[in-house]
Amino acid sequence: MKRVVITGMGIISPIGNDIDTFWNSIKEQKTNFKPITYFDTTEYKVKLAAQVENFNPADFMDAKAAKRMESFCQFAVAAAGQAIKDAKLDLEKEDVTRIGVSVGSGIGSLQAIEREHAKLLEKGPKRIATLLVPTMISNMAAGNVALAFGLKGKCTNIVTACATGTHSIGDAYRYIQCNEADVMVAGGTEAAITPLGIAGFSALTAMTTETDPKRASIPFDKERSGFVMGEGAGVVVLESYEHAIARGANILAELVGYGATCDAYHITSPSEDGEGAARAMLFAINEAGIKPEDVNYVNAHGTSTHHNDLFETRSIKMAFKDHAYNLNVNSTKSMTGHLLGAAGAVEFITCVKSVMENYIHATVGYEIPDEELDLNYTKTPEANKEVNYAISNSLGFGGHNGSLLVKKYIG
Repeated sequence: MKRVVITGMGIISPIGNDIDTFWNSIKEQKTNFKPITYFDTTEYKVKLAAQVENFNPADFMDAKAAKRMESFCQFAVAAAGQAIKDAKLDLEKEDVTRIGVSVGSGIGSLQAIEREHAKLLEKGPKRIATLLVPTMISNMAAGNVALAFGLKGKCTNIVTACATGTHSIGDAYRYIQCNEADVMVAGGTEAAITPLGIAGFSALTAMTTETDPKRASIPFDKERSGFVMGEGAGVVVLESYEHAIARGANILAELVGYGATCDAYHITSPSEDGEGAARAMLFAINEAGIKPEDVNYVNAHGTSTHHNDLFETRSIKMAFKDHAYNLNVNSTKSMTGHLLGAAGAVEFITCVKSVMENYIHATVGYEIPDEELDLNYTKTPEANKEVNYAISNSLGFGGHNGSLLVKKYIG
């Protein structure tokens, strides 16, 4: 099996539209939980979201092409372009049939669905946009990335709800390991802050109705009351070690383990004992050939819902046993909100930066311990702390669990 390394990263997020801005915001513990501006929320219980700001598609792609894309595709193409540039990947010198795309979206475009459905009801079927279907379906994020950069290798779209970004990167890792690609552009994207998106998750009572931004997304805190929806995209360039070395690439970190399991328990709730998520972490650890005690840091799914944070804590204890109390655990969602299908990719990028810089960010807003949650949830940042191995966890509706294990690159 081929070694797989990370050589480039790109991001569009509520707290920064490039890697440097995003990472500085993480270090500064910035959040972006504000009243929703995309539509009138008068009749909605949920008032806050984490919207992407100052995003101009024309800064990242051809303006004409951008007009034919919905937001989730624009975010994906923008983040992919950043990642390719960061990797210094000269596509004119590469065999593009050996470069693939694995970029997923959990939902696709609710905007297109809502807009055209309203048109259908008001004006009839003849007025529906010609390109409704190819603009709304979730695979078009991957398709548009491939089209924008002329990538002709594998092109797939993984859809596992909130585990989408993690599984997209994990599957890309497998393609390279098995020599089905030399390079994969991989990640997740989402833009679901719409009336239907907010109303749908509200109906599940999964989202917080808190109006104080400082107490809205507070993973692991006793007063947590649901997640804040975010949006954006995270994309990385994965390469075989041989390919990266041959072209003199700057290797950021190494991806050494991937675990994917299913709870087969409930369509929205993780299993109460955390067994499925624990197995995913152990699969990733065992694949890397290390011991649980070698892991320094877990970037948790950490949604700020009662069940997720409790059951994920149990899963960490099950996987790591006594070592669970030596780990730093945190949730990037305490700053970005929950980016749904993009969350795992953004959090994977966070893990890469953590092993590169030996820095573990705080779980912002975590103030009041919950008696049932007794791990180290990183109340304050840990700077200059050795991070050799970091795990990024994602859990998705349907019982999907995914874990990615990042290793510090030492040659």
